[in-house]
Amino acid sequence: MKNIVLGNTGIVTPQNAFGALPVQRVDMATAVKLLRKAYEGGMTFFDTARAYSDSEEKLGEAFDGMRDKIYIASKTQAKTPEVFWQHLDTTLKNLRTDYLDIYQLHCASQCYKPGDGTGMYEAMLEAKKQGKIRHIGITAHLIGVAEEIVESGLYETLQFPFSYLANEREIALVEATEKAGMGFIAMKGLAGGLLTDSNACMAFMSQYNALPIWGIQREEELDEWLSFFEKDAVMTDEIKAFIEEERKSLMGDFCRGCGYCMPCTVGIQINNCARMSQLIRRSPSKNFLSEEWQQNMLNIENCVDCGLCKSKCPYGLDTPNLLRKNLADYKEILSGKTKI
Repeated sequence: MKNIVLGNTGIVTPQNAFGALPVQRVDMATAVKLLRKAYEGGMTFFDTARAYSDSEEKLGEAFDGMRDKIYIASKTQAKTPEVFWQHLDTTLKNLRTDYLDIYQLHCASQCYKPGDGTGMYEAMLEAKKQGKIRHIGITAHLIGVAEEIVESGLYETLQFPFSYLANEREIALVEATEKAGMGFIAMKGLAGGLLTDSNACMAFMSQYNALPIWGIQREEELDEWLSFFEKDAVMTDEIKAFIEEERKSLMGDFCRGCGYCMPCTVGIQINNCARMSQLIRRSPSKNFLSEEWQQNMLNIENCVDCGLCKSKCPYGLDTPNLLRKNLADYKEILSGKTKI
């Protein structure tokens, strides 16, 4: 397992990190067990956020008394300095620490800059001056915003979706961060759960100076990622051919399941229904053919085209149209006209 140097931050960590969004879905004891096992297995970088309900508290419980042994990154979705400071104080309390290694502006819709009138970048500078954060980071989902962030030279790390489904522009973004001396943190390395071959995912990631934060909720998932501390994932011709086939079937307009479009005004489970065609073919399909899921999918017919989900999609997807395409495919599967 090779180490990654996050730009000019001085942070050196194995290229195999823990994304702590999913631990909000398990109880405290399970989360603590996972987090400690991750550390004992070799992981030293843990990414969380104020928006992930009790994820920060679970990290605080797991790593109480061993702050100097790990790196912790968290995030704020604050849009004003007042909320920024409230979030930061809460985060530090939850994590039982007096500093964050990286504090990130979460899912930024713009590149916050000094003097832009928001006061957000100035708040980051002040927090760093006070020693509450050591490095200033930002996360984005929109490629244009991410490119502006890199060009600005204002941030020490950028977190952006990156997997073997990345296009040329996204790969160029990763390379640009390295040239700019920025650390690159790769979120959604499994493309929202659509990618299932961990060896291919790790082999792809190993080609870049990128730190993947794998979203982990179950012990078997953790074991899979920890296994790479014992065996290196190496890009081979066989893996390249596999990735190429995957790209052919998945590239284009597909939902990553991030959930930023939710909630739906008529109760559609957008983050799963909009990617049902992929899920039903890449997961045990029986679960998605139940009466409950049939009703969930049929609820798409109640869409009123309010446009709210489309306006909130960080990937610019035509979500209502994508939902209808998935419903049509689903009905074909139920009728037996389409085999899976």
